[in-house]
Amino acid sequence: VSDRAAAEALAASAKDVEEHGFAIQSLLAALAPIASDLRADPEPFRLQLPNLWHLATDVQATLPVGTTSLDVADALHPTAAVAGTPTDVAVRLVSELEGVDRGRYAGPVGWLGANGDGEWMLALRSARITDDGTVRAWAGAGIVAGSDPAREVAETALKFRPVTDALA
Repeated sequence: VSDRAAAEALAASAKDVEEHGFAIQSLLAALAPIASDLRADPEPFRLQLPNLWHLATDVQATLPVGTTSLDVADALHPTAAVAGTPTDVAVRLVSELEGVDRGRYAGPVGWLGANGDGEWMLALRSARITDDGTVRAWAGAGIVAGSDPAREVAETALKFRPVTDALA
């Protein structure tokens, strides 16, 4: 599949657009209590990463004076992208079904400056190498009503490629 065809297929996928919509709705709901003038682009755009395409939406908001980037990270964690939605129900269900501690996977990773500015991302598609050489890698897929299990497994395998290639 060509790169252009992959990008077009993603944008045309009702399942992927719905999945992204859940993530954006969750993000906006989490920001609403701490932000004003909250705006999100009406349609997602395709974002090219080194080994796959993602849907993305630019979001802007005005924060009250004194709000730090850590306050924003705290309000957003966990996102629907890694926990599901509605968040409280999804977190309980994921914990019950997975039965393992995710550790640092899916947590916020970033920096906070003395003035409160910072930058935060999610620890996705990550790996941990222990002192004894054991490797544990994490990746996931968004599961919604329209998900096809075989496609979700293939997507997760694709997301694991940077880790597996680095360890080969």
